[in-house]
Amino acid sequence: MDVPFRVTDATLDVIEVLLTGQPDLYGLKIAKEIGRPSGSVVPILMRLEDCGWVTSKWEDSGSESRGPRRRFYELDPNCDAGARRLVASRNRPKTHGIGIARPGLAGGR
Repeated sequence: MDVPFRVTDATLDVIEVLLTGQPDLYGLKIAKEIGRPSGSVVPILMRLEDCGWVTSKWEDSGSESRGPRRRFYELDPNCDAGARRLVASRNRPKTHGIGIARPGLAGGR
């Protein structure tokens, strides 16, 4: 499968979280979910957005959350099938419904 970005384990981790369809996914939340630093997750999200696989929007300024506004990310619906094929083609072990099974990560042993 040809994809317009470099596919690393970290990229697959991010895509797997996006495939869950959880609402209000932002960089730090995704980073915590996969056990990776946000400094590596946010650039992946930006690359996926640049190539059209991910869309994002800023949190409403009137939101009740404290701190700076968050940028929410979601998989573009047109790329859902391609993302699922990409993840499936990598034959990664499964855990907590996302596909991550490495010691030290959420859900890993």
